[in-house]
Amino acid sequence: MIEELVSQIETRFAELGEQMTDAEVISDRERYAQVGRDYSQLEPAAKLAVRWRHAQDDAAGAEELLAELGEDAELREELGQARERIEEIEEEIRLAMVERDPNDDKSVIVEIQGGAGGDEAGLWAGDLYRMLVRYAERCGWQSEAMDIGEGKYTFSIKGDGAYSVFKFEGGTHRVQRVPQTESQGRIHTSTATVAVLPEAEDVDIHIDPNDLQIDVYRSSGPGGQSVNTTDSAVRVTHKPTGIIVSMQDEKSQLQNRDKALRVLRARLYERALAEQQAELAADRRSQVGTGDRAEKIRTYNYGERRVTDHRIKFTVHNLDQVLEGELEELTAALQADEKRRRLEAQATA
Repeated sequence: MIEELVSQIETRFAELGEQMTDAEVISDRERYAQVGRDYSQLEPAAKLAVRWRHAQDDAAGAEELLAELGEDAELREELGQARERIEEIEEEIRLAMVERDPNDDKSVIVEIQGGAGGDEAGLWAGDLYRMLVRYAERCGWQSEAMDIGEGKYTFSIKGDGAYSVFKFEGGTHRVQRVPQTESQGRIHTSTATVAVLPEAEDVDIHIDPNDLQIDVYRSSGPGGQSVNTTDSAVRVTHKPTGIIVSMQDEKSQLQNRDKALRVLRARLYERALAEQQAELAADRRSQVGTGDRAEKIRTYNYGERRVTDHRIKFTVHNLDQVLEGELEELTAALQADEKRRRLEAQATA
């Protein structure tokens, strides 16, 4: 089984390498971009295949020498080490070839909203917003504010693979700390919810203009001279589902309308995915990142400088760094857990 899988990886990786230098592929921008993505995704498995071949050669060489020279403690140890490496690499290859989430390459729209805890929950939502924007910057992706204010933060993160990272942030984030407004020094527990939506393209979700009710009204709050003087704010209602999206950050009615439609498209896409997942699996919580948002996924404890992800029972003690966007360790642990779950699901399918 593993020999066949390694051969398939080697063959496919060689094909993609040839296509990367094919003039016909290069001239087709869309096809070239897809080939590049496929090449990058397969490259880790291809490197593991090379290591597996080397370990097999080492084991075969040790076996031959033992057959020729007779029992030798050093050769026997070398053979044992080679076989251990083979087993380790085979497990890594299986994990590397686990079927990926089809949305992993997409950009995302993130919605953060204060939950339980009054004003402190709104402040916590702002802290999460800054944390995730900084994380996006560390990943080399671009964030765009879409609707900010009153404890609510809607923004997009553009970049190949953004969803593969940020999907793990979807859920209820709980904080335990002493609020600045607390004179007695008592620890409060507050929450904020984070929704991470894969940004849908026009080809993913078709919206019938006849299904939309678009209302315009005057903006309120910060926004410049146009506030309360022009009807630039936009409210879009999707009549079949009742989903309502409002935007007022931009001075232009057209820009607000465009942003509202992007958020609506993402929400409709997520809704369709949720319905599909409910049909395919009764227990959606078995898939990391697509669980019930009402459940807390992570706790940030200021007193102990601790961050605990409850989905995988994983704790780090670098709260300050995490709040500065250093989420790589948490993400890596969640990605590894997701791969194991998918591998188990494929094995039992």
